[in-house]
Amino acid sequence: MCMAVFGLLGYLFRKFDGEPAPLLLGLVLGPMMEESLRRAMLLSRGDPMILVERPISAGLLAVAVIAIVIVSIPAIRMKRDEALVED
Repeated sequence: MCMAVFGLLGYLFRKFDGEPAPLLLGLVLGPMMEESLRRAMLLSRGDPMILVERPISAGLLAVAVIAIVIVSIPAIRMKRDEALVED
């Protein structure tokens, strides 16, 4: 069963030109990040501001947001250009 699921996943990645590296990183790092977030929320008694109180963590979060924006801008521009083309 496991081999069939991964075979189907591999086929879909090939068909849609997907990169396997981000998926692998998410599968490996996801549980560790979830555990760390849960631990931080327990220590702060549920206050999410603990994630931005320290300058280093706030800076890393800002860099991550900027990176996501920079990566998504070309895709947004292409979709906008496609929508503005008159037939």
